[in-house]
Amino acid sequence: MLKKRLTAKTPKFWKKVQRWAIITGAIAGAIIATPVTLPVAVITTATYLATISATVAATSQFTVEDTKTKKDDKED
Repeated sequence: MLKKRLTAKTPKFWKKVQRWAIITGAIAGAIIATPVTLPVAVITTATYLATISATVAATSQFTVEDTKTKKDDKED
């Protein structure tokens, strides 16, 4: 079932969410990897942001489009 969810079509909204999470995670990763000494609060925040971004990107991949049509909803 997990493989089926990963390969199923992702809704348009969740694709946008996934894209933003990846961008945000990349920015956070760049902040973490900078060779310049930054305040601890900035590094800590970037670390949390990278973790949250990775979680959101992975979770949004598991969403699938509903295959029911409007007609099916009316019958229920």
